[in-house]
Amino acid sequence: MPQSMPPVGFGLWKIPREDTAASVVEAVKAGYRHFDSAADYANEAETGQGLAQAMTDGLVARDELWITSKLWNTFHAPEHVEEACRKTLADLKLDTLDLYLIHFPIALEYVPIETRYPPEWLHDPDAAEPVMMPAKVPLHETWAAMEALVDKGLVKQIGVCNYNSALVHDLMTYARIKPAMLQIEAHPYLTQEKLIRCAKGYGIDVTAFSPLGAQSYFELGMADEGESLLGAAPVMVAAQAHGKTPAQVLLRWGVQRGTAVIPKTSKPERMRENLDIFDFELSSVEMAAISALNQDRRFNDPGVFTEAAFNTFHPIYD
Repeated sequence: MPQSMPPVGFGLWKIPREDTAASVVEAVKAGYRHFDSAADYANEAETGQGLAQAMTDGLVARDELWITSKLWNTFHAPEHVEEACRKTLADLKLDTLDLYLIHFPIALEYVPIETRYPPEWLHDPDAAEPVMMPAKVPLHETWAAMEALVDKGLVKQIGVCNYNSALVHDLMTYARIKPAMLQIEAHPYLTQEKLIRCAKGYGIDVTAFSPLGAQSYFELGMADEGESLLGAAPVMVAAQAHGKTPAQVLLRWGVQRGTAVIPKTSKPERMRENLDIFDFELSSVEMAAISALNQDRRFNDPGVFTEAAFNTFHPIYD
């Protein structure tokens, strides 16, 4: 992992805005020092309030924290990348980010911050038939603008989310500043071995989002209750063997295979449980049995959700 980035982070996706500040303070108290944010999560201002309170209360110093955020799709044009980054920094009440990621390899037409923020996926939600509006912005131009943020000291490191191996290979042909991180969906139903190996071959670290699998997607209608990994036999067997919960086993599996993990919860007891995975080790047999659950089941797939929710078919995975 990049120097000083803790392998278990606190994910801020879907934390309700009204709960975010208190959740961040509680997470700091629980021991989290790595926070994974994004403009699109619509709670960066509240995240900033929580971080500021934690620092004001003497619970943590800025240099002990690792803060990641992400560039939204509508800000891909080079002239808008710094604008988006500065908005995130202002909301988070920070001078610099530890890591800034391109959220999706999907460029959408620009929506001014004063018009709507966060802009989300639809170009005009009030239109008679609202749709996404793709923009003709090459990823290499967006990356060059990300590199300029490093040059200006606004961010320390840069990286990408939701890239496939072809996009990673392409990125490495033109990157002046090498990506420090690839953030992808990864869990035992979507092990992503080839993509992780590809990234590691380039010296790019990997963060797994949705490390518990389907849990984040039930309420969104993007997963069925029967797809929970918490009841999968190899996970339950390992949990029993080590005196841990199934969730702890899943997170341990993710960390043990060399990825960072960013579980999300607003329950203090779960926060502590998710951090408590460093006093045991899964055997090679347990690791293999859990990895063998792979079904290439992707819950967060733009090729599915953009058509269902935004009237626009826009796949990024074949």
